[in-house]
Amino acid sequence: MLIEPGSLQVQGLVARTLNHYNQRAEAFWEGTRHHDVTQNIDALLKHIQSTPPFTILDFGCGPGRDLKTFVERGHRAVGLEGSHAMATLARSHSGCEVLDQDFLKIELPFAYFDGVFANASLFHVPMQELPRVLKQLHSTLKPHGVFFSSNPRGNNEEEVSGERYGAYYNLETWRSLLVTSGFVELEHYYRPVGLPLDQQPWLATVWRRN
Repeated sequence: MLIEPGSLQVQGLVARTLNHYNQRAEAFWEGTRHHDVTQNIDALLKHIQSTPPFTILDFGCGPGRDLKTFVERGHRAVGLEGSHAMATLARSHSGCEVLDQDFLKIELPFAYFDGVFANASLFHVPMQELPRVLKQLHSTLKPHGVFFSSNPRGNNEEEVSGERYGAYYNLETWRSLLVTSGFVELEHYYRPVGLPLDQQPWLATVWRRN
């Protein structure tokens, strides 16, 4: 179902998406626990200029796979997850603090994190709300902190597929949104690695707080 501009019932779309994940939390864990996102984790960590261990916010941490990886690498990781069921799993799987917060109602400390890792999460934020959320993520980073995002790419459309809302940006629009929010681009790439561009549906970008 395509979403017409100006007709969004934002909270309803978010609630439907979260309900989808709440009902499928265990299945999502089993289906994604072995996904290899080492390239993305490395892309975040290599640009952080602080002295380790780093304090990392995993925004949209799901059931906790990447929280575990950050901890295993010696860093302090905090998760944020809108699905209550997946937040509960993330605490169990990782042993980390996990903030159970709707993406549209986040409350984060100012200038606290060395890095923010948003892997396959921000595309669930409705288009009209995304600029505000990006500014909140900018403000929770320490000066010169690093922000990573990976999202399925598209041509700046939004839709509901099944019960999940998604917004799909091309690089130019995504870049404009991040620059407007106060970020400086460090690098970008497409995934999965090693395939032709038309077979790389994921756009990964890395930014520094200006």
